[in-house]
Amino acid sequence: MVRIFVALAPYLRPWRGRVVLALVLAGGGQLLELVDPLVLGHILDSYVLAEGDLAEGDRVRGALLWLGIAIAIALAARLARTLQAYVMTYVVQGAGMQLFNDGMRHVLRLSYAEHQDRGSGDTVALLQKVRSDVERLLDGSVNVLFSTLVGLGFLVWYAITKSWLLVPVFVVGLIGLALITGLLGRRIRTTQRAVVRETRRLQGSMTESLRNIEIIRSLGLTWPEIRRLRGTTQQIFDLEMEKVRRVRALSYAQSAFVNVLRQSILFVLLWLIFRHVLSPGELVSSQFLLNIVFGPLQQMGRTLLQVREAEASLQMHAELLALPIERRPEEPTEIGDLERLAFEDVTFRYRGAQADAVRGITFAATRGDTIAFVGPSGSGKSTLVRLLLGLYAPTGGTVRIDDVPVGQLRFNRVRRQIGFVAQDPQLFSGTVRDNLQMVKPDATDDEMLRVLEHAAALGILERAGEGLDTRIGEGGVRLSGGERQRISIARALLRDPRLLVFDEATSALDSLTERDITRVLRQLHEERRRITILIAHRLGTIAHADRIYVLERGEIVETGTHEELLARLGLYYAMWRQQVGERELPRPPGDPQPESGTSASGA
Repeated sequence: MVRIFVALAPYLRPWRGRVVLALVLAGGGQLLELVDPLVLGHILDSYVLAEGDLAEGDRVRGALLWLGIAIAIALAARLARTLQAYVMTYVVQGAGMQLFNDGMRHVLRLSYAEHQDRGSGDTVALLQKVRSDVERLLDGSVNVLFSTLVGLGFLVWYAITKSWLLVPVFVVGLIGLALITGLLGRRIRTTQRAVVRETRRLQGSMTESLRNIEIIRSLGLTWPEIRRLRGTTQQIFDLEMEKVRRVRALSYAQSAFVNVLRQSILFVLLWLIFRHVLSPGELVSSQFLLNIVFGPLQQMGRTLLQVREAEASLQMHAELLALPIERRPEEPTEIGDLERLAFEDVTFRYRGAQADAVRGITFAATRGDTIAFVGPSGSGKSTLVRLLLGLYAPTGGTVRIDDVPVGQLRFNRVRRQIGFVAQDPQLFSGTVRDNLQMVKPDATDDEMLRVLEHAAALGILERAGEGLDTRIGEGGVRLSGGERQRISIARALLRDPRLLVFDEATSALDSLTERDITRVLRQLHEERRRITILIAHRLGTIAHADRIYVLERGEIVETGTHEELLARLGLYYAMWRQQVGERELPRPPGDPQPESGTSASGA
């Protein structure tokens, strides 16, 4: 329990004033509720049972006076509880929000390799679970645990002032209750961790199912997917029932022990009355006090479950925060506008892989250059893009930007000068305007319409009739693949980047739109205002490039312009010949075969 609140201390510290106020109000409310039975006992002893000591009128007036005091005490107790609930809600929501935000901030700063190993649904489910569990724990800690401690303290004080014989009964009872709670609590914690783990897995599976609903429905996989999810929910159900059985056993043991303790205390109280140590009014007061204090004790099983749930969730949250983030250098080198880019003998290998994904990659580009990378599937083009964007750090060699190794740069500032168009366009739920302004929040309508025109995307707005406020659905689900790609291209152009990267950006486009985009690429090339890097499958889109690098099995095997590579009759020639057709490409005399080791497979 202490360990949990130590872990939560950084999130409660900003609200420490309100935490103290909530505890004061909770303690004050509990004490006022405990004073109320004492008033009742006083009325019984002084005005109800003392028939011969006071006149009837005095007894009535005295009883009414103390009843008025009891009403005032009850109203004050309720007011304290109401204010405490409001203040504690403020603290609970604030701490939960900060806990969630810290987790999300850390997740977004994780290295790209870590993201590839984690499911987005799992991560969001974990953060939401941590937030809800901690909020319930904090609320229950004040309403049950703290109030119970205040009540027990008051009860011990009351027992000491009346008779020392009550103290051993309380001490033995509390020790026994603690032993029972601790014994079953450890078993609940083990089960709860399994429940959290399986629940995260289920929520991750559900997220994946909804994200891929098109393929599931298209291939008739609805019922197999439902059966798969049912299997996971059944596992969670079984774990939850195991947890419930243990919680119910704990609650029964606690309730039984509390009842035995209450009867033991009642026996001691009756014995004290027989010995004329206590009065009948004090007996009644003691019974009411026991009801007020022992009532929350019977809810201790539920509170313990909240503790274990929060403990399991916080442990997973701590494991998440322990994952390495993308670190920036202690004293980064600052650069201005990106002018040069160079790879020097760069090698990269994925974790757990037996071979390098790329090796010995060397090239350079300066402002105004357009370079392209081509090659069969699996040749390392996608890996090269991620190295360009700083998503991966090379395992060998050096990547330099403006002659500075990227390890010495604050790479996020470099990324703000990059425009990127992925092979699989990444759009966000909302409107066309929302997606464009992600990269340039202050972009005007004219700027956005201009880049949409460059990307041959104005037809999307015209067809919907809503202009830039056209809604595209989650991930652009309302658009075709080509339309999503055009929006993605427009977004990249809106930033007016210094480095523009196209990762097979025309692969999802029809031939007419591809021609339009190719014309845009040629215009960008002619402007000579930026470094443009093209990763291409369709070779016609990169024929204008200043240099073309041909990749095979992670290595550069050919370099040159489009015409130079065709004349070399190597891998590039084979790929070009396969795409344009033999009739459109005159074969050299004797029709020599492509160079050894070349293949057009995957082109």
